[in-house]
Amino acid sequence: MGYQFKWARSVGEIISTSPLTAFFLVSLVYFYFSASPVSISGHHKSVFLAGGLNGQTSGVQGDDRIISENIGEEHMKNKSSKVPPVLSCNFEDYRSDVCEIYSNVRIHGNSSSIFFTPDQTMDLEENKTRTIKPYTRKYDNYAIANVRTVTINPLHTSTEAPKCNKYHYITAIVFSKGTYSGKNFFHDFSDVLVPLFITARQFEGEVQILMADLQPVWIEKYRKYFNQISNYEIIDFNKENQVHCYPRAIVGLYSHGDFTVDPLRTPNNYSMVDFAKLMRRAYSLERDFAINLAEDSRTKPRLLIIARNQTRKLINVAKVVTLGEELGFEVAVNESSFRTNVGEFARMVNSFDVILGVHGAGLSNEVFLPTNAVVIQIIPLGNLHWISFNYFGLGATNMKLKYVQYCISEEESTLTDLYRRDHAVFRDPGSFHSQGWGAMSKIYLDQQNVKLNVTRFKPVLTRALELLGYKNYVTWPDLSFCDN
Repeated sequence: MGYQFKWARSVGEIISTSPLTAFFLVSLVYFYFSASPVSISGHHKSVFLAGGLNGQTSGVQGDDRIISENIGEEHMKNKSSKVPPVLSCNFEDYRSDVCEIYSNVRIHGNSSSIFFTPDQTMDLEENKTRTIKPYTRKYDNYAIANVRTVTINPLHTSTEAPKCNKYHYITAIVFSKGTYSGKNFFHDFSDVLVPLFITARQFEGEVQILMADLQPVWIEKYRKYFNQISNYEIIDFNKENQVHCYPRAIVGLYSHGDFTVDPLRTPNNYSMVDFAKLMRRAYSLERDFAINLAEDSRTKPRLLIIARNQTRKLINVAKVVTLGEELGFEVAVNESSFRTNVGEFARMVNSFDVILGVHGAGLSNEVFLPTNAVVIQIIPLGNLHWISFNYFGLGATNMKLKYVQYCISEEESTLTDLYRRDHAVFRDPGSFHSQGWGAMSKIYLDQQNVKLNVTRFKPVLTRALELLGYKNYVTWPDLSFCDN
């Protein structure tokens, strides 16, 4: 009693001398006694009981509790805060389906299964199993048919929860490499590399990639890029038999179009300029800016002609080289083979101020150009203006590259060697487009080569020199050579 009396007396002395300190002590006592077992028990309702894939259960593990408590507590406040819902899916976008899960997420890749703890406030429509094919060409029936389906399962009872084998305190991104990626540069960038940048750049490396339909050789091809996106190993989703647990997961990749980023739709307003900077950093490219002829008129600007060795070949490339040299360019010709080492080719492209090529995947290398460089796209016959601009022109202008588009005449197309001039190939290209991509591409992409009229083409190279002489950015495309 004497000790207790002494303690109370000393507290009384504190109250009389320091009201602020007394308030603190009283609050502390109140908090201690109000933390009843009942309230703690209620708080743990979202905790998983660690169970196996076959339904066996075991005790709750410490890491399970940490993940579920933090996420569960956050989402219990969801109705009165700006915290996103536990499950948010967008199946309306034309290019890709994406689901984001903010909950205790468990991923078993080999069975293509993702489990999560549903919010108690979710309605029946939200709280149901979802299926998704996480590839950015959902509108392409052939491409999407070959993509693995991923199932997203809400856990209604503790016995449904698979036991975690590995815990992660970062975000997971699950997607498919897809059908076309790995076949040419354009699809690598358009279908995976740019959409992954849109989806993952916000996490500044604190994100893990779980890739379905993974090809190890393809991963190594772009290893330096992936190292910029994620600080962690890439998991082969198809083959992974362990259950990986995350506090958050994104299933699918956001895509804004072919080879482009809309900064108004990205976290932190990331743009194609930021994507280009990331690529330059990934491959240690030295030049950030192209030559400015207004400031340096003594150095020759460098022109790279991207050659093609199969379809849409520039068959009189030697004459184009001569024309470029006569206008003052230092000219080189290089074939953009898909087997080319990406790092070596990137450094080579970065050393040029202008690239020129017939419409095709090789123009994807524009991403390695320094800012303010010029891209010249030669468009074959066949009403390919829209495709050509949206595949490469839009991305170029969004990367602060100067873009010039040149449409060839009938005389510059080798289709004149195969078809009469009154054939629908020349008179009605729309009739082939209406039959689908296969019919159109067979004629205009696979059967056609280009023989430039260098007299007609000369103003295009002259325009490129003018653009290199501007002091300021020129972000609008020059489409004037397609007006006729």
